[in-house]
Amino acid sequence: MNLEKLRSHCLSLRGATEQIQWGADLVFKVGGKMFAVAATEPGSGHRVSFKCSDEGFAELVEQDGIVPAPYLARAKWVALEAREALSDREIQNHIHESYDLVFAKLTKKLQTEISAAPAPRRPPRR
Repeated sequence: MNLEKLRSHCLSLRGATEQIQWGADLVFKVGGKMFAVAATEPGSGHRVSFKCSDEGFAELVEQDGIVPAPYLARAKWVALEAREALSDREIQNHIHESYDLVFAKLTKKLQTEISAAPAPRRPPRR
């Protein structure tokens, strides 16, 4: 999955925002909490990182090209060393799961505000 497809998918989730952090990483958040990180420069080592369930973390780090995310592994984040480590559909599913895990930890008030906001417009498919 290329960066633009990943960005489009992340921003299609209700209340998702993006910002550049740590130099050149594109960070996606909901309610101010990260749910995905993408490298914007080649050669950074890790292409995409996201939060997982305990079971998902254990399963994913057993696959080639997927490692515990530096600095975030204790919070059950994985990092793809190559976007090809998972199919586009699998990456989308894991990003959505990450979003759901982070959303569930937000305050009830913030969850209600985000849920009440208009759904983001989906960009046209190419």
